[in-house]
Amino acid sequence: MAWDEGYREGRLTTPDGRSVAWTEWGAPGSPLLLRVPGTPGSRWSVRADTGPWRERGLRVVTTERPGLGASTRLPGRGLAEHADDLARVLDRLGVESAFVLGASGGAAHELAFCARHPDRVRAATVVNGLAPLTPEEADATIPMNRESHRLVAAGDRTGLEQLLGAARDALVADPLAAFTAVMETAPAADVATLQDPGWSAAFTRAVTEALGAGPDGWVDEVVALLSPWDLDPGQVSTSLTWFQAVEDRNVPTEAARRLVAVLPHARLVEWHDAGHLAGYHREPEMLDELLARG
Repeated sequence: MAWDEGYREGRLTTPDGRSVAWTEWGAPGSPLLLRVPGTPGSRWSVRADTGPWRERGLRVVTTERPGLGASTRLPGRGLAEHADDLARVLDRLGVESAFVLGASGGAAHELAFCARHPDRVRAATVVNGLAPLTPEEADATIPMNRESHRLVAAGDRTGLEQLLGAARDALVADPLAAFTAVMETAPAADVATLQDPGWSAAFTRAVTEALGAGPDGWVDEVVALLSPWDLDPGQVSTSLTWFQAVEDRNVPTEAARRLVAVLPHARLVEWHDAGHLAGYHREPEMLDELLARG
C-alpha cells in the first residue's frame, strides 16, 4: 500500500481569483482537524502513518499558503489573507468549526485564524511555533533562520531571495540531504526523526510540492513571518495549548514563553530532550489533549 493512499485533494477559487489547495483524509462527517503546516510546507505536509488520526476517528485537512504548492502566490501578503482562506476552506467543506493544529511557521497563521474567526475554532494547538524574536534570540537559531532574520530586518529582499533561492534549489534536488544540512546544529532528537522512513517519505513529497514552482512563495512567507505581524495576539480568545521543545534551535523557548503570556486563554507545555520535529512522534498525546478541550 502506498503511504499516501487515502488522501484526497481539494481546491477552491477565492474572490480575487486565487487558487487555494488542500489535502483531506478521513470520512466526511467526522470531527475535523485543520492542520496548518510549517514553512515551507504544502498540502502534502502530512503523515505517512495515519494511525493517530484513524484511532481517533478524525477527518483531517492539511492546508497550504499562497505561493506554496498548488496555491496561487499573493505578493505582499501578511497573516490575515491566509487566515481568511482557512475560513473559506471550512465553508467549502460545509464545516462550522474545527480543531486546529499549527506547527513552526504555520503557528502565526493559525493565531491569525483564531483571532479573525474565533467561532470557527473548537480548540487550537501550536507545536514549536514561530514567535517574534529579539535580535539576540535570532542570533541563537540555526544558521538559515539567523541569516533570514538579519536580511528581513535590513530590508534586503534581494539578499533573502538569493539565500532562499539557493536553499530551494538544494531542497528540490535532494530534499533529505539539503534539510539535514540545514538542521546540522539541531538536537539529537531531530536527527533521529530525519532518519525515520515514514517522516522522510512525507517530507520529501511535501517540500518538493511546496517549492516546485520556485522560491517566491517561500520568500513572501518569510517576509510575512519575520516582519511585524498584522495580528494582535491579545485578540486570540480561543482555547490554545502551545507545546514547545526547550532544546529547539529553530524557535527559542523564551520567545514562545513571551508570546503565550499575552494570549488570553493559552498555556505553555515545555518538552525536554526534544527538538523542532518532536511533534511527529508526540502527535497522539497532543491530539488527545486537543480533543479533550473541544
